[in-house]
Amino acid sequence: MSQIAWVPQQEQVKKTKLYQFMKKHGFNDYSTFYQQSIRNIAWLWDEVVKDMGLVWIQPYRQVLDMADGIAKTRWFIDGKINVSANCLDRWVEDPAARHRLALIWEGEDGEVKKYTYRDLWIEVNRLARGLVQLGLKQGDRVAIYLPMIPENVIAMLAVARIGAIYTPCFSGFGAEAVTTRVNDCGAKLLITADGFYRRGKVIAMKEEADRTAELSPSIEKIIMVKRLGRECPWNPDRDIEWDTLMGSSKALSPCVTDASDPFMIIYTSGTTGKPKGTVHVHGGFPIKAAFDAGYCMDVGIGDILFWVTDMGWMMGPWMVIGALMMGSAMLLYEGTPDYPQPDRLWKIVDRYGVTHLGISPTLIRALMKHGEAWLSSYELDSLRAFGSTGEPWNPEPWYWLFEKVGKKKVPILNYSGGTEISGGILGNNLLQPVVPCGFSGPIPGMDADVLDEEGNPVRGEVGELVLRQPWVGMTQGFWKDETRYLQTYWDRWPNLWVHGDWVKVDEAGFWYITGRSDDTIKIAGKRLGPAEMESVLVDHPDVIEACTIGVPDSEKGEVPVCFVVIKETGKEKEPLSTELVRFVSERMGKALKPKQVFIVGDLPKTRNGKILRRVVKAAFLGKAPGDISSLENPQSVDMIKNLAKSCSK
Repeated sequence: MSQIAWVPQQEQVKKTKLYQFMKKHGFNDYSTFYQQSIRNIAWLWDEVVKDMGLVWIQPYRQVLDMADGIAKTRWFIDGKINVSANCLDRWVEDPAARHRLALIWEGEDGEVKKYTYRDLWIEVNRLARGLVQLGLKQGDRVAIYLPMIPENVIAMLAVARIGAIYTPCFSGFGAEAVTTRVNDCGAKLLITADGFYRRGKVIAMKEEADRTAELSPSIEKIIMVKRLGRECPWNPDRDIEWDTLMGSSKALSPCVTDASDPFMIIYTSGTTGKPKGTVHVHGGFPIKAAFDAGYCMDVGIGDILFWVTDMGWMMGPWMVIGALMMGSAMLLYEGTPDYPQPDRLWKIVDRYGVTHLGISPTLIRALMKHGEAWLSSYELDSLRAFGSTGEPWNPEPWYWLFEKVGKKKVPILNYSGGTEISGGILGNNLLQPVVPCGFSGPIPGMDADVLDEEGNPVRGEVGELVLRQPWVGMTQGFWKDETRYLQTYWDRWPNLWVHGDWVKVDEAGFWYITGRSDDTIKIAGKRLGPAEMESVLVDHPDVIEACTIGVPDSEKGEVPVCFVVIKETGKEKEPLSTELVRFVSERMGKALKPKQVFIVGDLPKTRNGKILRRVVKAAFLGKAPGDISSLENPQSVDMIKNLAKSCSK
């Protein structure tokens, strides 16, 4: 039975936007409301966009159309809407809202900038005019390769304002990774910076952008932001300084874009082959992101949303659009959350009064190893909710965040979905109890289920997470690759979206993700989600992080092999490795005993803290790892390869 850690107070519940929305439509009970939300999805999203007060250039005549099949569902038929106008113009036109704080930025070097809605609107209009003068047209693509600086937000909204399409690129990418995305979408412009700070070092970007332009025939111009003021190579025929491009601050009317017109192509790493360019439209991603932020997490006017992420990951654009569509403020931070000292994140939260802090379990594991002393200087009393996404939790860091940072008063809103979803499938909210590491269930409008191998619904055991109905925000496919999109999500069972997560619903109705279904290990017929074994390993006092993969075995089909990062205790690796094998066996049973536990210096992970098991497995088995452009620490892959070679000798 799940142990409930946090229960909402009734007076808190009544203040939430979700509760008020429910009451407006005659619902007192969340479960009844959720059932209605999936019984009539057209009703839900019709009422949501009305409740949000979205501005339609032309009203839609029909909420959704599935005439071409569920995989090709179209939303808000004949509706004309522009995301830039709904993030900015509707607030600027309101005298009570235009001077409200919209964006706070802090550089790693301590520099701070703040923008009101009107300030941001002016900058977006200036850049939009400059882009039009460069000849950028509706439907043209722009690659945004910028650090976490205000210009990143301005560029996104300016491109969308004129009806063009942007593709956000992770700031830590090298030229090859950016080139893959630029060439796939055929971007005409590349917006970059001279560089940024990370752990006190200058990270050059313009040179990588130059290499991208040399490898990308479609690039006509590079626009560069002077973040650092450093000397960079310059091509006067191609390169333009950001400040030079900025046009008049006179308002430029938003382009009349259809609800189904793309505004963003955001790439996800492929297990093999090239990354997948998920296409998102004006009447999709913005509404889903705003609903999840505003109704499920209760981000609203007066709040400050700070998600520790990068614009190259879905949670970056999600934070921008979720905050601005709900009339709140976002906080962007350029550097690493534990530099120059381990209290940097807590200092930022305290200084600016952050109300909603988004983190990953890996980030919390990294911060907790420094101890509680770094928290002692900060009240952190502005926090109303933690958001968490990217990977499954294990209990120790979950409790550390809840008890030591949130003082048992701040709920951890576990949130899981993906780039193709525009937000979450599963989540917690401020109306329902919260259990450690789990979810209260599917988010309103998300008709989720768990199926066994034969496609039958299951409870109490692990199965595939699927969606039975379409939802606002579902990707409109992969850019110029419809076949791959259909094969990836719609081919296994008729008219069911198969998400790729391995999920379990317990007897109390709480949901848990145990890992990706393609990471699942089958040991002599028994299925094991790798997160289960990883949770056991990180419960050992010497282990900081863990990763479990399945490797072929002649007797059992597959056996688990584990990799751990340990604390610096001075213990010898070989005896500790043997101890960890025994530790897991005692807790999980001999049938699930790992074949071996390897102690490594680091695990392959993205900047937002997600450990990539598929990369670990490929490296260990000597196979091609697929796209590893999102890795922050590619050297860790070579370490695992070398380890595998030494084992085979």
